[in-house]
Amino acid sequence: MTDDKHDQAEPVDGAELLDDMAATITRYVILPSTSALTAVVLWVAATHAIPAWNCAPRLVIRAPERRCGKSRLLDMVEGMSHRPLMTVNASPSAVYRSIGVAPSDPPTLLIDEADTIFGPKAGDNEDLRGLLNAGHQRGRPALRYDASSKSVEKIATFAMAALAGIGAMPDTIEDRAAVIRMRRRAPGEKVAPYRVGRDGPELDELRQRLNQWLTGHVKELRNATPDMPLEDRAADTWEPMIAVADLAGGQWPRAARKAAVALTSDRDAGDESSIPTRLLADCRRAFQDADALPTQLLLERLRSDAEGPWASMGAAGLTAMKMGNLLRDFEIRSDTIRFPTGQAKGYYRSDFADAWNRYCPEPKPAAGEAVPAVPAVTSQVSPEEASATGTAQAVPTDQASLTLTCENEAGTAGTPWGPRPVPALSDADNNVHVA
Repeated sequence: MTDDKHDQAEPVDGAELLDDMAATITRYVILPSTSALTAVVLWVAATHAIPAWNCAPRLVIRAPERRCGKSRLLDMVEGMSHRPLMTVNASPSAVYRSIGVAPSDPPTLLIDEADTIFGPKAGDNEDLRGLLNAGHQRGRPALRYDASSKSVEKIATFAMAALAGIGAMPDTIEDRAAVIRMRRRAPGEKVAPYRVGRDGPELDELRQRLNQWLTGHVKELRNATPDMPLEDRAADTWEPMIAVADLAGGQWPRAARKAAVALTSDRDAGDESSIPTRLLADCRRAFQDADALPTQLLLERLRSDAEGPWASMGAAGLTAMKMGNLLRDFEIRSDTIRFPTGQAKGYYRSDFADAWNRYCPEPKPAAGEAVPAVPAVTSQVSPEEASATGTAQAVPTDQASLTLTCENEAGTAGTPWGPRPVPALSDADNNVHVA
């Protein structure tokens, strides 16, 4: 008589598995923050539940210079992801075919040295960029006409993708990604050398455990509606990772939401806005407290910014005509206004208000940001600790109450990952206030 208990694989503890992944990654790579570590772990895990997602988040691993660990981190991602397909260059047709072979179970596309594809000297590569953008959302196939069969062929594009390179990736890709900004190790920061033959089996074991855990919860993840701290495309990008964190439980739901807020805020703060949006933001500073400004005075204030692009935009800098053309798309137009010095062409502050609110809103103070409540199914506090004013569960803010600390809050060096570690949740590190 067989024992059914032994015929079935033991259930996987999701929180423990994610902890093991984090411990393994930090053995070989020093990440810039615990939020970055959390994002990498959850992104890798999400590759094993691709049938559950409507959006396939991108992972961008970028660095300002060589020897910052980006390729080593991509090795970690390759070792634990579902069906990894690594390349240092690829034609769009090759990527289309690689995904289209099994559209219901696509590979995880990993592109190293991506700056040679999308860098300033590499050309536009619009076809590949378009493929990666379209593949972020399910149901966005490419259409190709097959002359031999005289028919239109639909080619799947939906797949998880990670890119590593020096410098920024195309803005449309980073807008669909969790962006990890790597940096060179400081003196005293040590990591273990990684060798595929010796250390690869450990990563492969984690890959198998991830697959066992997540493939058994695809239906649950497909129907998941996690509380999101973000909106619009950022929420679409982070939803799979936060859904995995909620499934794992423990400290991961809170860590995931903190990482989502922190990394999205980092991207917004460091984002080089488009010229029209940059003009909107700079006009707000130029207006100061004025209700209206003459066009020439507005231009003078814009061109006087030594760090702005306006003085060098053409031989004479930004002109009234160029500014008018840029602002017209936002439904902002100059008018004849009576000023104390006489009538002149100018702009009313009130005409900018709607565009400022939509395209470049004033950043909220850090103390005003909050991490949404973690769903009740992953409760982390006892009933007596719960918030008395609402349904949001209380989150410990006393650092001593957390089981993991980080000796170097700016990165992962010195993180004492134990048998059941939990990602460090330093509010100072992530600049997020937890209500």
